Amino acid sequence: MGNIGTTPAAAPTATGTTTTTAAPVDSLDSGNPVEFSERTSHDVWHLARAVLDANWSRTYTVPSRSLYPHQWSWDAAFISVGLARVDPDRAWQDLRSLFQAQWPDGRVPHIVFDPDVADRDYFPGPDFWQVPLRRPGHPDGTGIVQPPAHALAVWEVYRRAPDERAQAELRWFYPRLVAAQDYLLGSRDVGGGGLAAIVHPWESGLDNSPAWDAALAAVPADLRVLAGRQRHDNRVAAAAHRPTDEDYARFVALALAYRDGGYRDDALAERHDFVVECPGFNALLGAAEHALADIAAVVGADPAVHLSRARRIARAIDARLWNPDTGMYHTRDVRTGRLSPARCVNGLLPLILPDLPGQRVAALVESTTSARFGISATMPVASYDRTAADFDPVRYWRGPVWININWLLWRGLREHGRTAQANTLRTAILELVRKSGYYEYFHPVSGDGVGSAAFSWTAALVLDLLAAEDDDPMPGGTSTT
Repeated sequence: MGNIGTTPAAAPTATGTTTTTAAPVDSLDSGNPVEFSERTSHDVWHLARAVLDANWSRTYTVPSRSLYPHQWSWDAAFISVGLARVDPDRAWQDLRSLFQAQWPDGRVPHIVFDPDVADRDYFPGPDFWQVPLRRPGHPDGTGIVQPPAHALAVWEVYRRAPDERAQAELRWFYPRLVAAQDYLLGSRDVGGGGLAAIVHPWESGLDNSPAWDAALAAVPADLRVLAGRQRHDNRVAAAAHRPTDEDYARFVALALAYRDGGYRDDALAERHDFVVECPGFNALLGAAEHALADIAAVVGADPAVHLSRARRIARAIDARLWNPDTGMYHTRDVRTGRLSPARCVNGLLPLILPDLPGQRVAALVESTTSARFGISATMPVASYDRTAADFDPVRYWRGPVWININWLLWRGLREHGRTAQANTLRTAILELVRKSGYYEYFHPVSGDGVGSAAFSWTAALVLDLLAAEDDDPMPGGTSTT
């Protein structure tokens, strides 16, 4: 599977719209390394736009045609950030499509299913989830969530084209985003310390990260749970690049347990085997409150409410998830009270919070530039400690480089005035994609693309990074005061 090879019709601008013709998906990464290395920023821009065109599916963008045929929640947020640079109308449509499946309690499902995709072509599909709240005219989704990156995305789309249409979109999204936050800060504050807990590794977005190993040890890896259930991912991707069958058995068992409990969130610590506070998830929860403060100022609501909540979240992350021995944040098992010993990239993501204490910022910046994670001029941050004995350069979230995480770290470095490191990271991301293509993730040593080719959030965030050269260092507004 290869890189799109279309001829650009016009030069890109930071906020303008360009028109390209979508190439067939199976041509997205055709070409040899020499061709990749000769690509200019102009080529990279238009090829990224072509990836998004090829992955557009009527009302939303699929992550990739080969492996992810539905709409994923935090993918939609990252994709809309890139679409805002070239087609704001489509960015709004993408996000609206996701929120059409929002539950009455505020949760936003981690997948919204395409009814034209057969259940046998993706597992676990809607028949597995058995969501009880199906409503006429609303799409089917799952009963679990993903990191709350949507408020940040909504604000970014608005900033690119702040016209009357965009203001109307803010008014539509604001109460829905608040409801999503209220659900996470209410029903999911299982530990009582002001943080949202996740009930499944899929909710983190970092499915098989070593961050979950200690907590998952309490979940039996009974392969019988997979009997009669065909994994779709291993049919279209190398098994060595994906979570193991033992991982998947635990994932399915946890999903079944939450489903069979009616997707209830009461007494989770007593009756559910996986209840974890993730620093990355909660960092985005705090960042969402800052974005909501900005949105509130436009729609006539009170920004102070959101800024107060953001500060409380930042304090809770620091109080509950900081490990002074490692100088970074770690996941907490709510059921045992223990921090995971694994140094994972989600422990660096609180860097996106403007409320983070200065000494914590310094420690996280040191970690991003250390041998464990090491930003360099040619390689972004890995998903796991490079020096760990179980570091795996190709198995999903156990080592590879992911563009969405590095985009968030780039924002965090800029947020705290670490301009040199931010510029180095931006250069490394763009160079990696220029040489290897728009893959789902990347080998952290060779830079080779791994997983799905023509991956939407990779293309979308490359568009944002390319256009950012013309942006101010960081946007102003209530989120940075």
